[in-house]
Amino acid sequence: MQADDHPAEPEAVPRWILPAIVLGQVLATSVWFAANAVIPELQARWGLAGGEGLVTAAVQLGFISGTLVFALLGVADRLHPGRVFLGSALIAAAANLAVAAVPGSLEAVLAVRFLTGFFLAGVYPVGMKIAAGWYRGGLGLALGFLVGALVLGTASAHLVGALGAAWDWRLVLGTSSLAAVLGGLLVGRVPEGPYLARGGPVRFGGVLGAFRRPRFRAAVLGYFGHMWELYAFWAFVPVWLLARGFPVDETALLTFGVIAAGALGCAGGGLLARRLGSGPVALGQLAVSGLCCLASPLAFAAPEGLLVPFLLVWGVTVAGDSPQFSALNARHAPRALVGSALTLANSIGFAVTVASLALLAAVRYALPPAYLLLPLAAGPLFGLWFGRCLWRGAEGPA
Repeated sequence: MQADDHPAEPEAVPRWILPAIVLGQVLATSVWFAANAVIPELQARWGLAGGEGLVTAAVQLGFISGTLVFALLGVADRLHPGRVFLGSALIAAAANLAVAAVPGSLEAVLAVRFLTGFFLAGVYPVGMKIAAGWYRGGLGLALGFLVGALVLGTASAHLVGALGAAWDWRLVLGTSSLAAVLGGLLVGRVPEGPYLARGGPVRFGGVLGAFRRPRFRAAVLGYFGHMWELYAFWAFVPVWLLARGFPVDETALLTFGVIAAGALGCAGGGLLARRLGSGPVALGQLAVSGLCCLASPLAFAAPEGLLVPFLLVWGVTVAGDSPQFSALNARHAPRALVGSALTLANSIGFAVTVASLALLAAVRYALPPAYLLLPLAAGPLFGLWFGRCLWRGAEGPA
């Protein structure tokens, strides 16, 4: 039996299931950062100077609100998850396209971006629930490829900036919305897997009851420590590199490489989890990224030949633990509440990202540039301490 000590998935799992979920997730979540790619055009057209951070925060806050509502209503557990994914993707696509139609004000843009994030709550965590329904022993591997593809999508905006692509802003929004529709249609065809039960009405205490399970609680707290570091690192590594003296174009290209490297961590971690178990792989990558946080002041002064490999290692590990924590969360949640428990964990996790982003924004000019990323070490330290029981590859009691 493999290290995760769960029964292997049935031989009858259609081969198209995982590729469909992965591709559908990538397409549907393309609307997440679509507005970021057209910020300069929005600024020029509607005078949105200074709104870059607010546009990003609006999506994050919408996602947090959506995941909380979806979890408390038990949407992903009471309804067919494929249909939830499809409906959410269609509404998110419409809200994304609405940026081109709303009146020329920052408030209107923020409102439709919030709505986009809200319905992405029916896409990202619900996609993980669908995968959890088909894969048990191989869930860490499945989610490794799933999250790895999403990381590449996240990095693509920086690649566009690095290459200096000049697309019509309406085309960017329209293309991403069309992609979300296609992704919704693709995943909407995926049937429910054999490893999930349809739940009844979910009470607030019922979802929170999942946190009374020691291993679920350990996995979720480890995930929260990971989230403290992840998005703040992605957001502020360009600031850190510019302060280090990298030109703007090189900074964009290197930022793309650092973020995209996380796809290797996700896919490679999924392969390792088949042998070692999701717990050791997740905590091992969290430990390496935490050491990178602590070493960042020294790396800031290092020659470029050492700094770039250091950042690539950090990029691999800062994202590579994410699918394994998600696999652990799904594995140890109550069977009838997997969708809602995952959604609530996502909601709290993204709230943690808002706090770490706000902290770095507050200390950006108070700390020497070399020390800007050092506060992120608190997340890995927190996750390693509270998730320490997950070092055991075998599952043990939930």
